Amino acid sequence: MTPAIATVRADCAADQAGTITFDLTAPAPAPASVLLLRRRGAAGQRPGGTVRIPLSGSGPGRLRAVLPAATELSEGRWDAYVEEPGSETARTVEPGLRDLRALVDRSPDTGAVSVSARVPYPTADGRLALRCWVRAPHAEAGAVVVGRAGMTVEGVLYGVAVGEGAVVEARLPGDRERVHRFPLTPADGPSGAFACTVPYGPPAEGPVDGAQLWQLWLVPAAGTAGVRISRILDDVWSRGKSFVYPARAAAPGVLATPCYTADNDLCLRLEPGPAVR
Repeated sequence: MTPAIATVRADCAADQAGTITFDLTAPAPAPASVLLLRRRGAAGQRPGGTVRIPLSGSGPGRLRAVLPAATELSEGRWDAYVEEPGSETARTVEPGLRDLRALVDRSPDTGAVSVSARVPYPTADGRLALRCWVRAPHAEAGAVVVGRAGMTVEGVLYGVAVGEGAVVEARLPGDRERVHRFPLTPADGPSGAFACTVPYGPPAEGPVDGAQLWQLWLVPAAGTAGVRISRILDDVWSRGKSFVYPARAAAPGVLATPCYTADNDLCLRLEPGPAVR
């Protein structure tokens, strides 16, 4: 039986195309070992829920695995392991240095039918994982400006053209009746660039007894399906706590705050609170 790797630590580097190189430290190269990526949760047990990447020696005590951009990975969170021949248990991988500079402000071809993004990140319990997005079509959020009466969002739409009757919808999950629509306007920049102002007042017209997370969707034309507005084309795997915007008064006793979810989807949060300027 091949000796198990005692501790594995991986440095990661990404290129602009989305290829990710993993350089692992190990006591000795094990040519038949693989880097195993397993989709988190029950999806990891289904077909397509695991990907095995061959490991090869890249120097004394170093192993390398390359995940090409063309490799299909479903949207979700993928945990990294090392799987060795003869070992019954795959070993988790600890995160090392992450060189993700090439992912900052990526600009896919505006004619792309779909957009994908992959960001290696450290989990809360110290393991290496990969956050993957696959969106077709996709509305990439850019600048978010917090005004006194509303938030203005700029972005770029990929995979579908803006047509007549295009709007941004603020939707309250679980309540189909509470949907507010605001006009979409073209913006300077690449093909598909858009802008929209979402006033705080309309979503606050109903009762706000607790925190409400209004999702923002771009509807490219009247009668078409909505596209979730998110920001995924950079090196931030979770914007929920790292991108913080100021609160504004939406109504007496109601505060409105633009925010991102842990999955980088853009929202408007309403909650009871004191009056603010």
